[in-house]
Amino acid sequence: MDANVKHIENLRVKRVMESLENNHMNAHLAESKEDVLKIIDTLISDEEKVTFGGSMSLFELGVVDHIRNRNVDLYDRYREGISLDERDEIYRKTFYADAFLTSTNAITEDGALYNVDGTGNRVAAMIWGPKKVIVVCGINKIVKDEAAAVVRNREVAAPANAKRLNMGTPCAKLGYCVDCSHKDRICSAYTMIRKQRDYDRIHVILVNDVYGY
Repeated sequence: MDANVKHIENLRVKRVMESLENNHMNAHLAESKEDVLKIIDTLISDEEKVTFGGSMSLFELGVVDHIRNRNVDLYDRYREGISLDERDEIYRKTFYADAFLTSTNAITEDGALYNVDGTGNRVAAMIWGPKKVIVVCGINKIVKDEAAAVVRNREVAAPANAKRLNMGTPCAKLGYCVDCSHKDRICSAYTMIRKQRDYDRIHVILVNDVYGY
């Protein structure tokens, strides 16, 4: 990346981190995958109850495998051979977890987290339940404001996730949202987290690269 463009991008990241802190969310900057894992290790202690939300970013950064190799009590929704009933039970146990790892569909420059869910289990846990929420987010998910966050979900996150999940929705075929009523629709619960009352609950790890949808 050109040095001048990089400078502008760094200023943008700095604004987001300052905004997160002002909104009582803890901001961390990671320059590499290794940095992400080191930060996570400082936030999660041995033997804690840990689980994940749906996130390609966590897989791309090696977070899922890393946590599997930690000495934690893991509620693993991605475990091979897991049944639908077992997965649903993990969704409910998530609210009692010590740490919940996830990503976000978009993060605004004024420090808000925008997310859209199909069943709502991910956004529900981000809002309430787990003692600590760790959001791992590539800088590609930074947007100017809420309006831009909505556009990003409609034009990037939702179509890409629908394609990944082999859904028959129009967005998976067209590459953009048409606000469908398809039976496979994955957009049902829309949330914007702007502030936190518990100053140490949400930690956002901004990764200085492109990850996830």
